[in-house]
Amino acid sequence: MQDELLSIGRFARLCRLSVKQLRHYAEMGLLAPVRVDAGSGYRYYAPEQARNALTIALLREMDLPLAVIAQALAAEPGRRAQILRAERDRLAERISKDQARLQMLERLAEGGLPGYEVTMSREPERRLAVVRAVCTPAEIGYKIVECVGRLLSVLGETGIAWEPPLWALYPLDLEERMDITVGAQTPQREGTPDLEFEVLPGGLVAETMHIGPYTQLPLAYNALFAAIHESGLRPQAPVREAYLVGPAEASQEALMTRLIIPVQESMA
Repeated sequence: MQDELLSIGRFARLCRLSVKQLRHYAEMGLLAPVRVDAGSGYRYYAPEQARNALTIALLREMDLPLAVIAQALAAEPGRRAQILRAERDRLAERISKDQARLQMLERLAEGGLPGYEVTMSREPERRLAVVRAVCTPAEIGYKIVECVGRLLSVLGETGIAWEPPLWALYPLDLEERMDITVGAQTPQREGTPDLEFEVLPGGLVAETMHIGPYTQLPLAYNALFAAIHESGLRPQAPVREAYLVGPAEASQEALMTRLIIPVQESMA
């Protein structure tokens, strides 16, 4: 039996792995040796274990976590495909975010911080028909689209008149789990089971206009919050976005978003 087995060194070379990696995989329960000599502690692997070892190496090269690899190796083919597709989707999302970051860095490299004009004004009270959701910062884009669909569907089904633009409301701090709101201004006074109403109080606000992709909104927020703090003011929730020109009306580069943050004089 031992003659048919491979020492950990030979097996490592066969699978293009290091001895250290194999020991770590054994500790994780990913790939245990078929035999460990009781006297010497030498580890031995069977040749048929090479396929799993090579698969582990391949998936690690793709930056999959060891815990996910363990699940995939232990799963039936159908379930394994689901696990790998879920990782594919996560990778695609990360690539999309990295591409957005690259675009922002390129914009900063070409012209420095964009010159946003921040103004102080008085915002009137607004009554919005709203739908709400809870999400993580990474889910904001998806959840906003989902909320817009829900809101427009309810408004259409109930025949409630509303005035563009659509609005989105956010907390000041983007927490791990946060409430977001999408709304439309309407004279309607009574809600429905699928629709609430929220009154945004009027008052002093700081605002700026962002023209371009939503992925570059952080540049506008940087300028807006900097201006607020430099003026000795305190930002107040909720942060408001008004989508003056949306994706259905223009290209990404021509999207127009009004950013509004209520403010009050600092009590320092």
